[in-house]
Amino acid sequence: MAQAIEKLPDDPNELKAMLLAERARNERLVQIIKEMQRHRFGRRAETLPEDQMLLALEEVEQTEAVAAAEAEAGSAPEREKAARKRRTNRGALPPHLPRVETIVDIEDKACPCCRSLLHQIGEDVSERLDVVPAQFRVLVTRRPKYACRACEGAVVQASAPARLIEGGLPTEATVAHVLVSKYADHLPLYRQAQIYARQGIALDRSTLADWVGRAAWHLRPLHERLLEHIRASTKIFADETRAPVLDPGRGRTKTGQLWAYARDDRPWGGADPPLAVYVYAQNRKSEQPLAHLAGFAGVVQVDGYAGYRALAQKNSVSLAFCWSHVRRRFYELAAAGPAPIASEALARIGALYAVESDIRGQNPDDRRAARQEKSRPILDVLKPWLREKLALISQKTKLAEAIRYALSRWDGLTRFLDDGRIEIDSNIVERAIRPIALNRKNALFAGSDGGAENWAVLASLIETCKLNGVDPQAYMADVLLKIVNGHLASKLAELMPWAYTPHPDLKDVS
Repeated sequence: MAQAIEKLPDDPNELKAMLLAERARNERLVQIIKEMQRHRFGRRAETLPEDQMLLALEEVEQTEAVAAAEAEAGSAPEREKAARKRRTNRGALPPHLPRVETIVDIEDKACPCCRSLLHQIGEDVSERLDVVPAQFRVLVTRRPKYACRACEGAVVQASAPARLIEGGLPTEATVAHVLVSKYADHLPLYRQAQIYARQGIALDRSTLADWVGRAAWHLRPLHERLLEHIRASTKIFADETRAPVLDPGRGRTKTGQLWAYARDDRPWGGADPPLAVYVYAQNRKSEQPLAHLAGFAGVVQVDGYAGYRALAQKNSVSLAFCWSHVRRRFYELAAAGPAPIASEALARIGALYAVESDIRGQNPDDRRAARQEKSRPILDVLKPWLREKLALISQKTKLAEAIRYALSRWDGLTRFLDDGRIEIDSNIVERAIRPIALNRKNALFAGSDGGAENWAVLASLIETCKLNGVDPQAYMADVLLKIVNGHLASKLAELMPWAYTPHPDLKDVS
C-alpha cells in the first residue's frame, strides 16, 4: 500500500485527472458486468452476443490507453518507462516480412572534442510494423500474331493460357482472395463488392457469386478426397450445426445442416495430418452420418446427440462421448448461484482434465497407462456418487437432468480410459464448427442448397489449411492455377493442403 501511495503524483491537477479517469473506467466496468449478467441470466430476447461484450471490453482498454497517453505526454520519465515496457513485451516481427531500412545518421562525423574522424562502434536497431494498403493491379497478356508474306492465310499465334474464368476479369489469385475473404474472414460478397467499388472497380455481387460457384465446382474432387480420408481413419470427431438456406417457394429460409467431421491425431503423436470436412444435408436425421461415414470402422467422438446412435449399432463403430458437454451442464448450475452438488461435480471433472493436461502429446500407451492409474479411480467413485445425489433431489430439476445426461452416456464417456487415442472431449471438432457459425452470422443464410454445398466444399479446404498451418489464400490461388492448367485427377494427393507446395508461376498471378 505504501509503495502504491508513493507512486501517486504530487500535482493536484494531475491527481484529479487520474481519479476522474479511474472513476470513468470503474463505471464502464460496472456497466459491462451488468451486461454480462444480462447475457448470462436474462431472458433469451434480451441476451447479448459474446462479441458485443468483447467490444465493450475493447472500449475499456481504449479508455485506459487515452489516460496513459495523457500521462506520458506530461512526463518524460513515464514516457520512457512505457517505452521500455513495450520493447519488453512486443515480441519479434516475422522474419519472412520484407524489410525497408532507413539509416538515421549524424551529419558531422568529426569528434566534438578534437575533431578527429569518428569510427562506428555499434548501432541501435528498432523494427516497427508498417502496412501498405491492398493494391489492385491489372495483368496484361499480349499474344502477338504472325503471318507469312509468301503463304496467304498462314497466321500463327501462341495459345491463350488457361483461365479459371474464361473471358472473365479475375486471376486465380483474385478468386482465391474472394473465397478466403468470404469463408475464412466472414465477409459477405456484397461487402466485398463495396471494397472493390472504393478502388473504382465495379463488380456486381452476382459476378463474385459466379466466381465462387465456378471455383467450388473445380475444388469438389478435393472435398471428396478429404471425406475419403475421414472414412479411412480409425478415430474421428463429428458434430453438426445449423445452415439456414433460402427457400424461394415459401419465401423464407429452411434449416439445413452442415455436418462436420474432423481428424486430429497430434494430441497422441499420430502421423496422419489433421483435417476437417463439412457435408451439407437438408436435415439432421441419423441417416446422414450413416451415409457420410459409409465404410468407416473405428471410434467416433461426438456430443450427446441421439442421431449418432445409429452409428453405434454397426459392429465396426463405437462412440466416445464428450466430457466438455457434461461439464457445461454442471457449470451453468454452479455459475447461477450456490450449488454444492454441481460445484463438487465440477471439481471432480476438473481432476480428470488435470490428468489430460499432463499427458497431452504422449504416445497412446503412456496415455492409457496414466488414465488407468489416475483417471479410473476418479470415475469409479464419481458414478456411484452421481447416483446417490440423484436419489436425493427432485427429478424435475436441471441438476437431475445434468446427472442423468452423464449416467445415460457412461460407457461412451469412459471409453477414453482404455484407448490412448481417444480424447476426453470433442473440442477439436467444436473448434472447427466455430468458423461456420461466424460465417452464418455474417451471411445470415445460404441462397440455395447448391450454395450450402459450395459453402461445405470451400470451408473444408480452408479449415484444413488452418489446421496444417498453411496460408489458405496462397493455397487456393496455387491449387486453382494447377487445376486449370490440367493437373491430373490421378494426382489429387499432391493438391491436399498438407502436401501443399507453391506453383512455380504463382508469383506471376498473385
